[in-house]
Amino acid sequence: MHDTPRKTFVSDRQDGRFVDTAGFVHAFIKSHRPKLAFDPEMDAREFPAWRERLRKKVLELMAFPEVVRQPAPKRVGVEQRAGYQLQCWEIYPEPHCVVPFLMLVPDGTSDQSPAPAVLCFPGYSGSKEGMAGEPELNDRKLDWSEEKWRDNCIALHFVRQGMIAVAVDNPARAEADSALRDLSGVSLCMLWTGRNYLGISVFQKTQILQWLAQQSMVDSKRIATCGLSLGSDPADIVGLLNPDLVGAVIHNDFLCDWRERTIAQNADGSTPHHVVPGMYQWFDAPDIQAALAPRPLLYTEGGRAPHISRVRAAFKMAGAQDNVTVCYYKKYETANARLYDDQPIPEGLSNEEYFLYANVDVAEHRFHPEHAVPWLTEVLAPKSG
Repeated sequence: MHDTPRKTFVSDRQDGRFVDTAGFVHAFIKSHRPKLAFDPEMDAREFPAWRERLRKKVLELMAFPEVVRQPAPKRVGVEQRAGYQLQCWEIYPEPHCVVPFLMLVPDGTSDQSPAPAVLCFPGYSGSKEGMAGEPELNDRKLDWSEEKWRDNCIALHFVRQGMIAVAVDNPARAEADSALRDLSGVSLCMLWTGRNYLGISVFQKTQILQWLAQQSMVDSKRIATCGLSLGSDPADIVGLLNPDLVGAVIHNDFLCDWRERTIAQNADGSTPHHVVPGMYQWFDAPDIQAALAPRPLLYTEGGRAPHISRVRAAFKMAGAQDNVTVCYYKKYETANARLYDDQPIPEGLSNEEYFLYANVDVAEHRFHPEHAVPWLTEVLAPKSG
């Protein structure tokens, strides 16, 4: 795969220390395992307490604001579509902020006949309008094929299955974008305040979830979160922080261990909107997903075998080993196509090389209705008795 030697951090000192600060940082990250990393060898009786410690630490690092009571969400528009109603809403999660969202309500839904619900979060280029199958605002253009556009109509797929589908933009994207400051600029600016992009995203979406669960036409015992790419981490964390409200999670991305990726790619710290200060000290994404056990969890784009095994171990420990489902890109559906599953990941990798080790087919990264829709339909089906 790689003909020339990879460039990696190597100390030229007998004591192994680095004059090179980047080399020191890389070594520091390698030598410090997150304190709350899930341990498959822990006693199963310790799992609930570990899960609660993790939940509390994740909540702390999300840096939610202390907010006095805000105005109630407001419905600002309603239009009928074939088989469902398209409702336009606004929520006011904290001072100075308004978050528009769309709610697709299946015909026949009422207080007397409530429906299950799913909160839908798009990827980096997506929007609530696109998820609803509606035209983009301001004639916004996307370089997507017709097939990819249809697949990414996440909310539309679900409302057609009789679910209330709530479509929410990511902060600083789509309608929430700004002509004055881009996503990275917003993310960096919030770090100065002690907050972070992911925490803002999770806070806004949590406010919508808590409001949604109070609506009498919603079956509050059957609510899921579903996130694509940029929206996948918020889907996981909203689920983790609200175990009484979220019954299932769809992670429409590959299972990424961010710390491992940072090490493999020579201390590449990723983009500012992925940065949660202190995260590597305490946990990583697979730990968050492990802590979702025993609630049903779907991965639609696979990932690296060691991390999938660790999440499976958590679900087995919680007595719910059948509640985690892993699908792969078509390119990697068969085990013999996943060439690096049992190999340690080397250092000095490029993005392209890392994705080979992670079983990621970048060109096919999208929402996967063929996996997600039947899975969630079954998971949220009314239970007899």
